[in-house]
Amino acid sequence: MQIDFHHGATYVIARYAGFDHPQAEIIAYCSQYVDDATNSGTLTFDVGAMYHHISSSHNTFDYSNFDELSNHQVWIPFHFLPGNGQNPAGENPDGGFIEKLICLPDSPIAQEMVRECIVNNNKPYSLHRLGITLHVYADTWAHQGFAGVIHKVNDIHALDENGNQDNDFLAKKTHFFKGIIDQVTGRFIGDTLPLGHGAALSLPDQPFLKWSYSDYKGQVVKRDNTALFLDAADNMCKAMQRYQLNNPDALVKGLPQSGKDKIKALFLSLTNEEGDVRNQEWLDKIGSGYFDFTAVKLDYQAKGYESWKYNALKTTKLTESNTDIFPYNDSFLKSDWKMFHDALQAHHFFVIHDLLPKYGICAA
Repeated sequence: MQIDFHHGATYVIARYAGFDHPQAEIIAYCSQYVDDATNSGTLTFDVGAMYHHISSSHNTFDYSNFDELSNHQVWIPFHFLPGNGQNPAGENPDGGFIEKLICLPDSPIAQEMVRECIVNNNKPYSLHRLGITLHVYADTWAHQGFAGVIHKVNDIHALDENGNQDNDFLAKKTHFFKGIIDQVTGRFIGDTLPLGHGAALSLPDQPFLKWSYSDYKGQVVKRDNTALFLDAADNMCKAMQRYQLNNPDALVKGLPQSGKDKIKALFLSLTNEEGDVRNQEWLDKIGSGYFDFTAVKLDYQAKGYESWKYNALKTTKLTESNTDIFPYNDSFLKSDWKMFHDALQAHHFFVIHDLLPKYGICAA
């Protein structure tokens, strides 16, 4: 999924779930920032204080994408949560370990991840962790059928966008994608990039598309992104409502019908390929009173002035270096940027060290 879902739509879902504007803004910012937190390392402050943080994403054509250790640390816990073949803990899918790693929608693993977030909602960074959890949870719908490692299970072919764009356009886009990969790595990665849904380009992430492909077994898979994204949105709303009740088993209603109808309408009508463009249209709708809550001005700035990072560290640099010294203020401890990174580490530790081992999955 792209920024229009992880930020704009997630904010809207949070409001329908009952969160007020400041809370929903934090949830939506954290959900999107999972895709933008590409830096890691130890920060040094001018008073001698230090803070270590991890990343939850890589730049699209980062060499780290071809490092299996990096894939286990980033793509598996934050973007391609393993589905264990939809089996409960203690049971294994057919086909070996790789089948356990394939991401699947609302899997038992995903449900346990959400449950852990709900029962630990008393931390200073709990709302930030909810945003992170919802990003990963939503991606189980969009990234289903793919794994966050380099493997032939991601090697798909015969892409077809049913009526959304002609085949000539798709062929040109595929050729362009491969050309960029060639420039960055100095070689082609077979016929496709077998990491995540690289071979499928951005097709799994665009809400308005219906498309199909042949998977690595030669089986035809048909996808209706609008239906999948709407199901994700409804389940996210239920998770948020359970979070507010501090009860992971509570019977909740999810999205009201009016909310579903308006969200679906935007999924179908906003068809620009650029996620940033679509997200701005979501923000315009939020600011116009289109939805069933009071109109508000919402924005998102990942880095630079007015970003959480700037507010915490007073820097506009895109990447920190080991020699940077940052001005320290006690407010850093309660800053949204730090609490996001605290939550990121809590999520990472739980998924890698507690959750996945229950299902027989050992990841770095």
